Amino acid sequence: MKLFFLVSLVSLTGLLASCSQKPETPRPDHIIVIMEENHGYDELIGSSNAPFINQLAQESAIFTDSHGVTHPSQPNYLALYSGSTQGVTGDDCLDKVSPYTTPNLGASLIKKGFTFKGYGQTMPSAGFLGCEYIKSTLTDLFLYARKHAPWVNWIGKGENNIPASVSLPLTEFPKDFSKLPTVAFVIPDMDNDMHNIGKPGDAAAIQRGDQWLKDNMGAYVKWAKTHNSLLIVTFDEDDFKPINHIPTIFSGANVKTGQYDQKINHYNVLHTIEAMYDLPVQDSTKAEIITGIWKK
Repeated sequence: MKLFFLVSLVSLTGLLASCSQKPETPRPDHIIVIMEENHGYDELIGSSNAPFINQLAQESAIFTDSHGVTHPSQPNYLALYSGSTQGVTGDDCLDKVSPYTTPNLGASLIKKGFTFKGYGQTMPSAGFLGCEYIKSTLTDLFLYARKHAPWVNWIGKGENNIPASVSLPLTEFPKDFSKLPTVAFVIPDMDNDMHNIGKPGDAAAIQRGDQWLKDNMGAYVKWAKTHNSLLIVTFDEDDFKPINHIPTIFSGANVKTGQYDQKINHYNVLHTIEAMYDLPVQDSTKAEIITGIWKK
């Protein structure tokens, strides 16, 4: 009887331990997260207007059942960065209500001894807190919008805040990828994120955004595959349909190429990054981390 009890106890202990273990995830040396704008899965995947994104999808892990969490744009950025929409339901600049003091990815990484930086294209200077900035050239106008740079809303001096020095123009993005932070958010401006050229679905917007992605991330993708690093490309929302079906692609070392039908949203992506670095989960949804796409 005693022997039976001991064997049963050992078996139960092992079962409980295995149930409490987190699913295995790799720990990349570097992750770049890019969020594009306002296009649904079917507008991009298989479209001749997005050759680079489709090439990336063929060589990476693409999620066929990925979704934004809401409409319009800004709450989705906040969700991906902080695990909460922070009660925001629109695109109005948050300069009057921030800095937020709630938990967020950047602060969690820094507390744990890792590094974080946010790079905004056409952002005029490090730590810029303005709502918008327009850069004019002879042929074009380029618009930076704070609503697409979620980390800016946590710049401050509190426990859950981040320093202004980690919020940078894209011109500060290192050419030597080994000098990248642990996690970086890279946000194209509104002329290159597929947002503001014509209406959603416009071929010119897709083509321009796809070319921007190739020009700015093509070299990093190749490097990442041999340097324990990862690129995540996703979209804030689709073109305002209730289904909110968007492309999400993971590319780099440790990723198994293929199409995956796990239903995910921005919270799943955030929680996967958190699991990689043993960070606390940021939101109450407790969305599952992404599994099944990693090489063993």
